[in-house]
Amino acid sequence: MSANEENSVTNTGQPLVLSIDLGKTSCRARLEDSRVVAEAHGPGAPGLADHNGAGLAFAAIENVVAQFSPSDRSRIGRVGIGAAGVEAGRDAARELCALVRGLVDAPVAVINDALAAHAGAFDGAPGAILIAGTGAILFAVSESGSVRQIDGWGPWLGDDGSGQWIGRHGLQAVLRAHDGRGQATALTDDVVHLAGQIEALPRWVSASGAPARQLGTFAPMVLSRAEEGDPISVQIVADATALLAETCMASGMVTVCVSGGLSAHPYFSTRMREALDAVGMRTVQARGDALDGSALVAARADLPYEERIIRG
Repeated sequence: MSANEENSVTNTGQPLVLSIDLGKTSCRARLEDSRVVAEAHGPGAPGLADHNGAGLAFAAIENVVAQFSPSDRSRIGRVGIGAAGVEAGRDAARELCALVRGLVDAPVAVINDALAAHAGAFDGAPGAILIAGTGAILFAVSESGSVRQIDGWGPWLGDDGSGQWIGRHGLQAVLRAHDGRGQATALTDDVVHLAGQIEALPRWVSASGAPARQLGTFAPMVLSRAEEGDPISVQIVADATALLAETCMASGMVTVCVSGGLSAHPYFSTRMREALDAVGMRTVQARGDALDGSALVAARADLPYEERIIRG
């Protein structure tokens, strides 16, 4: 018997909360009552502000929900979704809310994935959180309850220091070295491994139909090469963390919780702490994650960012 099936047997009757953390790279889902009943994960979606954002987001969510047993799905009593792009794609968020409500027949709350992470990190209390993943965004909630968004303007207008920013600058460095316009870098070997040859790199970036996400997949290679001492990669990471520290400093707070995929890399995490130290800020640990925040948003209507939540 699987863990999901075993939990279904031991947790019968009580309504479940379905929490979704939908990013551009991955989609995580969790069912819980007084404890975690089941978890699932799958690919993410480009973002609600992108073309067909609601449809692609719904497909990602439908995929993870289908991994739960029919008996667990029938017990879903409410749904909380943290999704990328809600702030810039409010109409798409409403469409997604309706689609998910039709799927599970339960009240649905949709919020920006970074705010879901904020809710989880601070249990609905004030604080600042930087989400540094494929994109980069900071949300600061003051003691008075005011909410500020800093950056998160997408790959073409912002997301400074993000995974796509690091990946893009790594690939640009390879092309500059290839042209004779820049210093040689160990990243060239990584690009040849990815694309087959340097000249095929533009096609590799666009092949998936989600270029920002594709660029972000190169960020771990830049981080690894920086950790090995490749000067070009070291400088890219230093520039990225300086930009992210600038974003944090703009919050006006002295502490920040750093989350997102980049923060899981030890080299990046160390450089990020150093960059924050340089601007007089320090990091704080999160109390919970984005799934905890999504569950909180589903359960409560008194959070400081209630007006930013789409409900249906």
